Amino acid sequence: MTVEHRRIQISQPSTGEEEWLALREPLESGWLTHGPKVTAFERAFAERHRIPHAMAVTSATTGLHLAMLALGIGPGDEVIVPAFTWVSTANCVLYCGAVPVLADVDRKTFNLDVADVVKRVTPRTKAVIAVHLFGLCADIDELRAALPHSIEIVEDAACAAGGALGERPAGGLGRIGVFSFHPRKSITTGEGGMVTTADAELAERVRVLRNHGASVSEEERHHGPRPYLLPDFDSIGFNYRMTDLQGAVGLVQLGKLDRFIDERSHWAAFYRRELADIPWLTLPAEPNHGRHAWQAFVTYVDPETAPQPRDVIMEQLQKVGISTRPGTHAVHMLGYYRRSFDLKPDDYPAARDCDRQTMAIPLHNRMSEDDYRYIVQAIHSL
Repeated sequence: MTVEHRRIQISQPSTGEEEWLALREPLESGWLTHGPKVTAFERAFAERHRIPHAMAVTSATTGLHLAMLALGIGPGDEVIVPAFTWVSTANCVLYCGAVPVLADVDRKTFNLDVADVVKRVTPRTKAVIAVHLFGLCADIDELRAALPHSIEIVEDAACAAGGALGERPAGGLGRIGVFSFHPRKSITTGEGGMVTTADAELAERVRVLRNHGASVSEEERHHGPRPYLLPDFDSIGFNYRMTDLQGAVGLVQLGKLDRFIDERSHWAAFYRRELADIPWLTLPAEPNHGRHAWQAFVTYVDPETAPQPRDVIMEQLQKVGISTRPGTHAVHMLGYYRRSFDLKPDDYPAARDCDRQTMAIPLHNRMSEDDYRYIVQAIHSL
């Protein structure tokens, strides 16, 4: 193919004048930290995902940390985590003094292999973190049916805003869920996250813990009739509050979420149609029922039949202006986990293979039809 001078990023946030203008009100009001814009964003997010409680935080990582703490997870407990996921999923278990127990994944969906999860359950297992990787909801129903009722299911829905399992939106499938608004996600607030639950008691624990452990919120203190009021602190908390600047942007982005996913779904279908004839490239699974949030389009390169090793293919695409990335990493092959838990690559063969062979290609709302056709042409020409 003819090399063109272009650069197609793996991902780009889709923001514009609306987000820019949304910043004006908090800047002019002087209320920049957690305040009315965050509260409005929380309410709108909860309504969109049909869940009673949504609590904005600084990131999905801090949100997952709070979810663990709200569930009472601590030293002596075990939490089962996918071996193929972003490292913070496992890190958040360690933050609580608990032990992350890795389970292998399904190579087709990249989500937890339920049969392998069941093998990892012990009397110390307190929870399972089910990651909706790349926007495809994990089969929470199958997981719930396979586990003792005493084991909590936590959704790492970082990639899955707007996704659904059947008719049920992500974030309300387990006991508690966590979303990300990092710029690589479909909607963004720069950094930021959201914790969701139908459990009022869990929600209140998260609200208290994200605000230093304070018994009274900032809005209650500053808008109330008693200026002398200071909160009591019955627990040690954290400063995990989202800013009102982020909340203002989040409100605008949330209003675009369904359009963004519709666009991504259209182009994911285009990829699936136009790349279907490449025998060495396995395309990502579509849900049997529900809605894929399409945070990323992650393929799998067959090492036996591909014309070149995956890394060489990625380098070749980079040379013609197409950014690619591995899907994510295998946690058991990362230095800290490898050394601390004496793990070997072959301990989790599917996660190992996904680490070595997955390739995400560009899919985002700043791309043109010409960009997509150029990528398809480039992959065919390898």
